[in-house]
Amino acid sequence: MNITLDNISKAYRNVKALDGVTCRFQGGEIFGLLGPNGAGKTTLIRSMLDILRPDSGSIAFDGQPISGAVKRRIGYLPEERGLYRKQKIHEILEYLAMLKGLTFKEARKRTKDYLVRFEMLDQAKRKVEELSKGNQQKIQIIGALLHEPELLIFDEPFSGLDPVNMRLLKDFIINLKNEGRAIILSTHQMNQVEELCGHVIMVNRGRVVLDGRLDEVKRSFSDSAVW
Repeated sequence: MNITLDNISKAYRNVKALDGVTCRFQGGEIFGLLGPNGAGKTTLIRSMLDILRPDSGSIAFDGQPISGAVKRRIGYLPEERGLYRKQKIHEILEYLAMLKGLTFKEARKRTKDYLVRFEMLDQAKRKVEELSKGNQQKIQIIGALLHEPELLIFDEPFSGLDPVNMRLLKDFIINLKNEGRAIILSTHQMNQVEELCGHVIMVNRGRVVLDGRLDEVKRSFSDSAVW
């Protein structure tokens, strides 16, 4: 999947959250989306998800405007938790999978498969509120992956994970890239960007201020730059 944003602008009253943003994301690549709080990253992501509509500009997925069919090809992990705390894990995941168009049989099988891959099968019948913060994060990650999307948008995915699970997720993200998926990683952790991303896009005050290959960006800074 190739995603092109062309001259996107979005304002909230007198505040311009996005101001003529143009950038491109493509399959088989991990993109680091960087910027301080309030830079416009969340508005950019929500515009790509069709949660918000830009005031001007266009967003195209493989040359086509966003539609219901396109949205089913996208997986999104928000920074905020969005799980039903009183529900059992397998029930939530099966429900999320069916929302993306899977049959109940497919949803049940895929839920089991992903719980195995994330070493969570023994937790399947527990309620979300009984899990640690890190395991809740793993469930939310699985929820974004169940329909096997072509574009994955991860907002601070490593939050709450211990080093072992952090490594598990990193390896999984790399595998997704190798399968040809397009991955957007929004994070404040520069070490994660350097380890995983081949391309970085930095937004500040609603504008793209940096867009390029990570190795080229690093070379363009002085020897005193910190990465």
